Amino acid sequence: MNNCGISRWDDPKIINDQLKALTGAPIHEVTEEYYSNDVMRYFEEQCARSRAVFEEAKEYIPGGVQHNLAFNKPFPICVDKAEGAYLFDADGNRYIDFLQAGGPTILGSNNETVRKAAQKLINECGPVTGLLHEAELLIAREIHRHMPAVEMFRMLGSGTEAVMASLRIARIATGHKRIIKIGGAYHGWSDQMVYGLKIPGSRALLESHGIPGSSYALTDEVRPNDLNMLEAMLRLNRLKGGTAAVIVEPVGPESGTRPVAQDYNANVRMLCDKYGALFIFDEVVTGFRVGLSGAQGYFNVVPDLTVFGKIVAGGYPAAGGVGGKKEYASLMAAGVATGKHRAYVGGTLAANPLSSIAGYTAIREIERTNACEIAGRQGDKLTDGLKGLIAKYSLPFVAYNQGSIVHLECTGAMSFDFSSMSFAKSAINLLKNKDMMTRRKDSMERMGAAYMANGIVTLAGSRLYTSLADTDEVISDALNRFEHVFSHVVNTGKN
Repeated sequence: MNNCGISRWDDPKIINDQLKALTGAPIHEVTEEYYSNDVMRYFEEQCARSRAVFEEAKEYIPGGVQHNLAFNKPFPICVDKAEGAYLFDADGNRYIDFLQAGGPTILGSNNETVRKAAQKLINECGPVTGLLHEAELLIAREIHRHMPAVEMFRMLGSGTEAVMASLRIARIATGHKRIIKIGGAYHGWSDQMVYGLKIPGSRALLESHGIPGSSYALTDEVRPNDLNMLEAMLRLNRLKGGTAAVIVEPVGPESGTRPVAQDYNANVRMLCDKYGALFIFDEVVTGFRVGLSGAQGYFNVVPDLTVFGKIVAGGYPAAGGVGGKKEYASLMAAGVATGKHRAYVGGTLAANPLSSIAGYTAIREIERTNACEIAGRQGDKLTDGLKGLIAKYSLPFVAYNQGSIVHLECTGAMSFDFSSMSFAKSAINLLKNKDMMTRRKDSMERMGAAYMANGIVTLAGSRLYTSLADTDEVISDALNRFEHVFSHVVNTGKN
């Protein structure tokens, strides 16, 4: 497939067996001596300005940061400059950027072509007018060109908003109310979707604080990669008024942290058709990263609705949108109410000219540079190098990738699964393991700090995104830095 960033698909059973073994093994992490003498010393001596900004920020910002990705142990670095494969902090330290803003910048940070297009628009129009701009047409047409199933596209302010809109559409289109999501998947932070986050089977037990139970009463959760459980839930829901939609992250929950079989999505498509539910692809991460045609192109599956975010605004703010077949997407038509049922969506800054032109330019540049394939190839090299280091140091760590989405699991903090059709059974198993999960999460964050102190930025120490800017030299340099960290890892004997 042209411009596809995924060259191989690992057997999910092998990966999941390795992850299960990791959660059963004692925790392996850097020694206390190395952590105290080298890692903490780096932050104390080399990151003074970052610490000062963070300490003052805590007086004005809840937790000291505005975004969950920004918090890292022992404190977040304050970024001063972003360029290609690198980030530079306020103290002048340089880092290899495998966070890539959480995925949006597959062209590399602060891409020049996109930046110039944004600057030109700001000079001529300004970032927002509240009225129609040609860039809105350009990006909608460009998305349709690469993803034919997205016949119409409505740009919104975030992936969270786009998911909310997609569920509203599904309920109008089907007349059903229930939504099925896959355990552990992230579909934004709306009340109905803060359910079963990170850990399958956790339902409302870990993250759903401050949310009335009625808000997610129509949300169901099923085990990742389990078609039998999905069909059982669809069948059960027939007795409860029907399922409006099944929503998936197509490479697996949490950006493929829990990989699925290559034919999983095709089988979900058939089940949705059988039970009268819409099939929603959440391509916030995968759209224009795993390929120009997205995960739907790679899997050759036609979803009813597609949710976008991140790359859809080229790394600029207000990144979100939902599109799909005309019969469904047209339910979001803007304008004066007609008396017909429609999915009401809004947002003063939605589809602003700046975000629209940045997204359009980024997609065109991704095509011109073959960024998806190149970033995916570098993801393969990084993953293979990590596997080699894991074997060299006889570590229980697990490395795998879906193209440019690379996973490095060192503690198994994200690998628990308490899925069950019984809420009570899930709750009991989760509570039994909560302390172990906390210890492993802390260990994962310590490893992330060790990587940071060695000049590598990751997502929580367990996920890495490669980009067009990652040359062979960048990958080689990164692997040398990972090896330095791995050489200080020991079996702690703790679970």
